[in-house]
Amino acid sequence: MRKALRWLLALTVLIGTLSTAGAATAAEPEATATTDIKEKLLSVPGMSLVEEKPYTGYRFFVLNYTQPVDHRRPSKGTFQQRITVLHKDEARPTVFFTSGYNVSTTPRRSEPTQIVDGNQISMEYRFFTPSRPDPADWTKLDIWQAASDQHRIFKALKPIYDRKWLSTGGSKGGMTATYYERFYPRDMDGVVAYVAPNDVVNKEDSAYDEFFATVGTKECRDRLNGVQREALVRREPMEKRYEAYAADNGYTFNTIGSLDKAYEATVLDYVWGFWQYSLLSDCDTIPADAKNASDDAIWNTLDTIAGFSFYTDQGLEPYTPYFYQAGTQLGAPTIVFPHIEKKYIRYGYLPPRNFVPRSIPMKFQPYVMKDVDSWVRHNARQMLFVYGENDPWGAEPFHLGKKARDSYVFTAPGLNHGANVAGLVPDEKSLATARILQWAGVASSAVQSNPEVAKPLAKFNRKLDKRDIEREPALRP
Repeated sequence: MRKALRWLLALTVLIGTLSTAGAATAAEPEATATTDIKEKLLSVPGMSLVEEKPYTGYRFFVLNYTQPVDHRRPSKGTFQQRITVLHKDEARPTVFFTSGYNVSTTPRRSEPTQIVDGNQISMEYRFFTPSRPDPADWTKLDIWQAASDQHRIFKALKPIYDRKWLSTGGSKGGMTATYYERFYPRDMDGVVAYVAPNDVVNKEDSAYDEFFATVGTKECRDRLNGVQREALVRREPMEKRYEAYAADNGYTFNTIGSLDKAYEATVLDYVWGFWQYSLLSDCDTIPADAKNASDDAIWNTLDTIAGFSFYTDQGLEPYTPYFYQAGTQLGAPTIVFPHIEKKYIRYGYLPPRNFVPRSIPMKFQPYVMKDVDSWVRHNARQMLFVYGENDPWGAEPFHLGKKARDSYVFTAPGLNHGANVAGLVPDEKSLATARILQWAGVASSAVQSNPEVAKPLAKFNRKLDKRDIEREPALRP
C-alpha cells in the first residue's frame, strides 16, 4: 500500500417567472468588479440578508435564499433556506459545506476551506428549522430535492465566486456532498466526504455487529458491555430516576411511546455512542466493575455518552427531518447485543418510524441508496472519502470500482466520527492534501511535482478551525 501511495504521490433548474425564485437566480448579478461583496450577494434574485458578523480577515454573512419547495414543480410554492457565506476573496476557490442538518451562524472553516485558504458557502438542509416550508409537505424531503437546493445555490453564486469549487461535509454532510455529486456531477471540481455512511441494503447490518466485536480492546469492550447490561438489569430503579428527571425538566414521551422505550433506547445507544465520539484512551472513564458500581455512576456515564434527554419529544423534535430520511431513503442500522440476555431487552434497536410523529407518513425506498452506491463505484471523479478506524458509522463505507478516477478512500487510524485528513498516516495525508489543492486549482508547482510537501495554505485558527464534534445522539450520523 505504501509503495503504491509513493507512486501516486510522484439540470440547471428553471424556476419559471416566480417573483422571488426565478430562473434569473442563475443569471450573473449586475455588478462591477469594484462592487462590495455584500452588494453582489444581495443582487442575487431571492437573496436577503439576515445579519453580517465581523471576523478578522473575512466577511461573514447569514442569508436567506428563496427556494422552490418542489424543484420539479417550482410554481407550487417557495420557502426560505438559510445559508452562510464566509468570504475571503473572490479570487480564491470556494468550498460548499453542509452538515446535512442545521447551519451554524458562527463563523467556522471546514478542513478543505483551511487547506485551500478559500471562501466557504454553508447550507442548511431543507426541513431543518428555520429552513422548513410551511405547510411542510414531507414528501418533498428527499436527497434529490436537497441536491437541487445545492445546485441552485451554486448556479446563483458561481458568477460571483468564479474559481474552482469543492463540496464537503462530515457524516450526514458527507452523504449530502456525495448525493449532490451523483445528481449534479458537473457542478463541483472535487468532493471531500468525511465519515459518510453508505447503507446500501437496509436490512443487512452484520458489518456493524462485526465492528463491535473487534473494535478497540477486549478490556474496553468488556467495560462498555458491562455498563450497558447492568443498566438494563437495574431497569426499575433507574427508570424511577428517569421519571423524576423528566418531570423536573418537563420532558414527555409521546413520539417514542413511553418512558420505558426511551430508557431502553438510550441504554442501547451507549456502546455505539462511546465509539462514535470517544477514543480508546477514554475507556478509563468507564466503570470497570459495572455490577458493583453505584446507580449514580451508571446514570452519569449513560447520560454523558448517550444522553437521557434525547428520546424525549423535546429531544427528538429537532431531528425529525433526519429520522424521516433514515426511514424513507437513507436507511438505519440494526445491531444485536450478544452480551445481554434476551429477558432484559424488550424492544431492541428501534427503527426510525419510532422517532417521527405518526402524523407524518413514511414509506421506505430501498432502491435509492443502491443507485448512489452504484454511481459512486462506477463514476466517481475527484472524490475523497475519509473514515475513522474506530467509528461505527464507517462499518458500511463507500467503495470505489475500477472505473473511478482520481478518487480515494482513506481511513484514519484510531480516530472516531471526527476523522479528518490531518489524522491520516503521512503518505495518505500528503496525497489527500495535494489532491484537494489540485482540484481547487491552487496547487503550487512544488506540490504538483512533489505532493509530499503539500500543506494547508491557511494557518490553523483556533476559533475558525474548531474540530470538536457535537455530542449528538448516537443513532444519527
